[in-house]
Amino acid sequence: MKRATAPAGLLAGVLTGGRRLTPTLLAVLAGFIVSGLIATTAGVSPFEALGALLAGAFDGPQMAETINRAAPLIGMALSAALPFRGGMINLGGDGQLVLGGFAATLVALYLPAPDAVRLPAALCGGMLVGGLYGVLAVLGELLAGIPVLVSSWLLTYPAKGLCSYLVHGSLHDPADALAATHRIPRGVRLTHLVAGTPITAGVLLVAIAATLIVFVDRRTSVGYELRMRGSNLQFARYGGVATRRQSVLVMAASGALAGLVGAILVLGGQYRFTDGALLAPQYTWSGTLAALLAGGEPIAAIAAGLFFAALQTGGFAMERTLGIPRVLTMVLEAVIILFLSMGGGLRRRFS
Repeated sequence: MKRATAPAGLLAGVLTGGRRLTPTLLAVLAGFIVSGLIATTAGVSPFEALGALLAGAFDGPQMAETINRAAPLIGMALSAALPFRGGMINLGGDGQLVLGGFAATLVALYLPAPDAVRLPAALCGGMLVGGLYGVLAVLGELLAGIPVLVSSWLLTYPAKGLCSYLVHGSLHDPADALAATHRIPRGVRLTHLVAGTPITAGVLLVAIAATLIVFVDRRTSVGYELRMRGSNLQFARYGGVATRRQSVLVMAASGALAGLVGAILVLGGQYRFTDGALLAPQYTWSGTLAALLAGGEPIAAIAAGLFFAALQTGGFAMERTLGIPRVLTMVLEAVIILFLSMGGGLRRRFS
């Protein structure tokens, strides 16, 4: 009986995975068709635009740019996917990222310790501050009944405002015309893994975090309980899951991951905190879209993050070579999510 049922179980798993994947692939295809039509109105062949996009993302040294951009994007995608897996929505990624980068900068600049201590301390400081800010958002729901979606989003503004105020004031480097802190010493910067490329040890840190999240999600009771909560909150409570504690831990992990991304961006590339610089690439926006595309599933969120990173890196090259604004790639991301949402709504309506 075991020999007969094993292939059947494998086939059922494949078919189930295929049913889940098909709407996503259709949404991606629809997004590319819409973007191709937009490119046509600009007088550019859709196939020429696609070729420039792929070459700009994967050709030669562009691959390193894609990997470097994928690291923070995947980090923010997982930061959004963690609470989404449990039926929560964290819209405060920008605030947690900014505070994490700001805290890492302060530790790297002012902690009275050797460089070998300050670097890991700066990374841990970014994670700690980001995690605490994530907990603050969920406390609004637990203590005052404010949905975490609302509280996390609103808390972004004081985080950005505080950092902006300090970097314009007492922490401003007077030798710099920009609103920025002093530069971080070389000994407290993340090392480059490949000479001549922007790839730093931050890529490894995000890879370790992603591996840990996937392991917890797939192989531990913590991941099982979070998936249970995402499927049916009332059933999870009935089954003995401590949902209040779970909310705190999940938002702490989500905020810590966003804080780590902020620390990596500062310590691995910018080497100082500049007002608005961490938010300009819109990693939180793209990461949230990637998490939505993945339905909160960590492995799918990683794949979606890589996909969006390739789109964005290729978009820069497409703008340089063909003159098509790279904002088209953002349109593509939004259209994919729109079609995926429409497909889900139609399935629920006619099922």
